[in-house]
Amino acid sequence: MAELDPSQADRLVLRCGTRGSPLARAQGELVRQLLAPHIGAWVVELIEIVTSADRQPDRPLREFGGKGLFVKEIEEALREGRIDLAVHSAKDVPTTLPPGLVIAATPPRGAPNDVWISRDGKSIADLPRGALVGTSSPRRQAQVLARRPDLRVTAIRGNIQTRLQKVRDGVVEATLLAQAGLERSGLQPRPGHILPVEEFIPAGGQGALVLQTCGDDEVVRTLLKPIHDPIAAAALEFERGLIGALNGSCLSPIGVCALPRGQVNGKAQSGWIVRAFVGSLDGGRTARVALLSEDATPAGLQALQPRLLEALMQRGAKEILDEIRASSGSV
Repeated sequence: MAELDPSQADRLVLRCGTRGSPLARAQGELVRQLLAPHIGAWVVELIEIVTSADRQPDRPLREFGGKGLFVKEIEEALREGRIDLAVHSAKDVPTTLPPGLVIAATPPRGAPNDVWISRDGKSIADLPRGALVGTSSPRRQAQVLARRPDLRVTAIRGNIQTRLQKVRDGVVEATLLAQAGLERSGLQPRPGHILPVEEFIPAGGQGALVLQTCGDDEVVRTLLKPIHDPIAAAALEFERGLIGALNGSCLSPIGVCALPRGQVNGKAQSGWIVRAFVGSLDGGRTARVALLSEDATPAGLQALQPRLLEALMQRGAKEILDEIRASSGSV
C-alpha cells in the first residue's frame, strides 16, 4: 500500500483477505470490529479467497500439502497487491513465512482449549469400546488414543457445521473442535465438554489469530498497532518456535500451549506456564512436559523454550517424530 494520504478516497479502503468458510468470515468480521474504533475514516473491506484446501474438502490434508494450503492463495494475493492484510487462524500458518511477508499483529487470543463433542454427551472415558471418533488432527488422534487405545479414529474434514452434522447423523460417535472457533462461529453445541489444557494440550497457536502483511507496508502495520496484544504475540512466538525446533508442521502430533499463570488457575500469580505434548499416532508412546516461570515478561517466556525442548527430548520426542517421518513421510 502507498503512503497514507487522506486526500485520496481509494487509499481509505483496507482490503482484508480471508477464506470463505463461516468461521473465517466471522474472524474477518471480528478483526473489522476490533479495528473500527482506531482507524478513523478507513473502511475494512473483507475479500474472500478460495484456497487449495477449500477446493478439496474431502481429501486428507497430509496427502496434498497440509494446513499451509489454507493460507497459500491468500499469501499470494498479499504479495501481488490484491489485498493489504490477511487474517489467518494462527495454527494454520506454517512456521516459516514466505519472503517479504510478516505477522504484523496478533489480536487478543481466544480460548486455546479443545472441545469434545459426542452424539449422546458421553465423555472420552464413557464412550463404548471400539467407538468411532472423527478427527483429521494427528495431535488430537494421538491424545485420544493415549487415553483410550480401544477407540477407532477416522479422518473427517469440512467446516465446523459439517463436522457437527457428522456427529448428529451418527457418521462418527464423537469429534473434537477448537473452543475459540465454536465461539466465534456462534455455535455452542450441547452437550460438549471443554477439555482442560493441562489434560488435553492444544495445537500451537490454537485460539489465536494472526494478521499478515507485506513487511514493507508501514501504513497497514501502523493501522494494526492498536489491536496488537503483546501477551498473545509472545505466546504465539513461543509455540511456533517450539514446533520449528522440533522440525514439526501443522500436521505433526505436537501440542504446545503457553499461558500467563493467572489465566490457568484464576489467581493473580505472575509468570507463565507452558505445556507440550508429542505422541505416536496410535497413542502408545507419548512425551508430555509442563514448566513454570515466575518471570512474566516475554523474555521470561522465551527462556523456557530450551528447557521445554530438552525435557521433551529426554522423554523420547525425537524418536517418536523420527519414527513417524520414516513410516509416513515428513510431518
